Amino acid sequence: MQESAPQFAISVRDLVVGFGTHVVIDHLSLDVRRGEILGLVGASGGGKSVLMRTIIGLIPRRSGVIEVMGAAITQDRVTQMAAGRWGILFQQGALFSSLTVRQNVQFPLRENLVLSQALMDEIATAKLEMVGLAPEDGDKFPSELSGGMTKRVALARALALDPAIVFLDEPTSGLDPIAAGDFDVLIKTLQKTLGLTVFMVTHDLASLNTVCDRVAALADGKIVAIGPMRELLQSEHPWVRAYFHGKRSLMLQPKAS
Repeated sequence: MQESAPQFAISVRDLVVGFGTHVVIDHLSLDVRRGEILGLVGASGGGKSVLMRTIIGLIPRRSGVIEVMGAAITQDRVTQMAAGRWGILFQQGALFSSLTVRQNVQFPLRENLVLSQALMDEIATAKLEMVGLAPEDGDKFPSELSGGMTKRVALARALALDPAIVFLDEPTSGLDPIAAGDFDVLIKTLQKTLGLTVFMVTHDLASLNTVCDRVAALADGKIVAIGPMRELLQSEHPWVRAYFHGKRSLMLQPKAS
């Protein structure tokens, strides 16, 4: 009898992360459902990226349990779990400036698989087309790309190994409203088409409202509210109210269910 798939793609329990005497994540617990887009929001410097980077193993934790697809993640299993389990789009793209677009997309393939150059070229072209770029864009260098194209190349690289989970760190940061809207549509389309679980750190109110199935609010080192946008708009937590009912969010309306 085949074991059923776990309900949660990511499960975090009682997580503590700190630097010196400063505790950033304070006994935090969070579940990310399989196949959902979860948006993580919080104050600047409040620990959003720290939480994401701890889950993927870039920052050590002091205590707590992290499970991905039902398997406990330890520091010595991070590399093994990352290969094929998750892809990452870092803030600003983090492309290798000395590599072409095609070579950037192929980087995870070279690191984790043994493939012919012809096959890697074919995969890279397919991933670029998947994110809306042309095959000839593969010959460009990062310095020749617009902000929107940089994000798309970084997303193509994150998808190179066909991951089950994609982590996005401020994916629309630095983009104009049109490019940001197009990228939101791309994320939602890929999530539906590929059945991805998406963990998205963002402060973009439009992205939270139009793309995310649920939103988690991080304050004081803990998740203080989580649910669909309509539920967060009703939260009585002071920071959540200030964030979602401030002057810059007056036009925010929950998406239709």
